[in-house]
Amino acid sequence: MDDLTETNPFAQVPIEITISVGRARPAVKDLLRLSRDAILPLDRRVDDPVELYIGDRLIARGELTEVEGDPAGQLAVRVTEVASMKDGL
Repeated sequence: MDDLTETNPFAQVPIEITISVGRARPAVKDLLRLSRDAILPLDRRVDDPVELYIGDRLIARGELTEVEGDPAGQLAVRVTEVASMKDGL
C-alpha cells in the first residue's frame, strides 16, 4: 500500500466516472421515429477526445482504446490530460 491509502480511509471508496463520447440534439419528432438499428449521429468523430466526469465536474480527457485480451472488444480510456485541482482543464 502507498502512503495515501494507509493514511486516508476514503482512498479505498469506489466512485463512478462517466465518460462522455458526444452529444446528440435531435428534434422530438426524430426521436419518436427511432427504431431498432437506427443511427443517432453525435457531435464528435470517432477519434476525437472523450471527457471523464465525476458528477458534473470534468476531471480528465482521453482517447478510446480497446482492451487487449479477454474480453475481446471491451473499451477503455487512455487518459491524455488530467485537470488540476485549482485550475480545471
